[in-house]
Amino acid sequence: MDAFSDLIRGVRAHGSLFGSSTLSPPWALHFVDGAPLTLCTVLTGAGWIVPEHGPPEPLRAREAIVVRGPATFTFVDEVGTRAEPIACGEHCATPEQGGTRHRRGWNDPGGDTGDGPGGDTSDGRGATTLIVGAYPVRGEISRRLLDALPVVLRVDAGGTADPVLDHLAAEVAVDTPGQQVVLDRLLDWMMVCTLREWFDRPGGEPPAWWAAQRDPVVGDALRLLHAEPAAPWTVAALAEHTGVSRSTLAKRFADLVGEPPLTYLTRWRMTLAADLLVEQRAATIADIARTVGYSDPFGFSAAFKRVRGANPSEFRRTATTDA
Repeated sequence: MDAFSDLIRGVRAHGSLFGSSTLSPPWALHFVDGAPLTLCTVLTGAGWIVPEHGPPEPLRAREAIVVRGPATFTFVDEVGTRAEPIACGEHCATPEQGGTRHRRGWNDPGGDTGDGPGGDTSDGRGATTLIVGAYPVRGEISRRLLDALPVVLRVDAGGTADPVLDHLAAEVAVDTPGQQVVLDRLLDWMMVCTLREWFDRPGGEPPAWWAAQRDPVVGDALRLLHAEPAAPWTVAALAEHTGVSRSTLAKRFADLVGEPPLTYLTRWRMTLAADLLVEQRAATIADIARTVGYSDPFGFSAAFKRVRGANPSEFRRTATTDA
């Protein structure tokens, strides 16, 4: 398990969070849910993503934009459009308003006829097919991924996500059994491709853990820590597994990740523990401690408070109240 796989494992599309809309200008879809992450791409046509607190971003065919919540955003045919915004959330279907539709797995069988919402318009502009996937990211693990992202990120067409878009286009064109499962998984694939390309973009500034994964020594150490976070790791043990001296590993890890190996491990264990405290409410503090590598619940509690600012019981009580 690598660091990115661990952080993104809680980011999953689920059923009604998928939307496909075929739009004829003018349009203005206001996405009001404020989802933690929303992936937007257009199969055909173009438009603009207008964040609640940010400049408009053009979205052209086969490009992708990811918007980070909780702020809302609008998808419009052009900046300053004359269209009245239509509020779109998890359930949005307003075909009576000129063909703006947003629901899971929607397919417009008349899209190529020139009649209705999918056809050409009188002003000569063709229809735009928008694909949207909203992700209800939860938990402390995925929060570390969110913290590494800007409010809006974009990835140009022509990258590794292009084959996914081909599959998406084919799938939304028909209504078949199991379609929603296929669409969800394709969106997950699209999200992973989009984030990887954004992190690897020329001149980018990816988070330290992303760049460190490519290092032959530190990358191996990170994979070990993520694969077996409860193991009794020492710098010496990590160095032996990665084939370098303790001093080499310690310096290289700190230089690339920004902190020593065991400090990173402690923070990662506390992140795992934070989610376990919420998800496994019947588990005792001692149970959680053992799961993340502590035989002594008191030592675990002290480490948790040092890293998270509250002891495990307080954290669980607050998180349960806020949920």
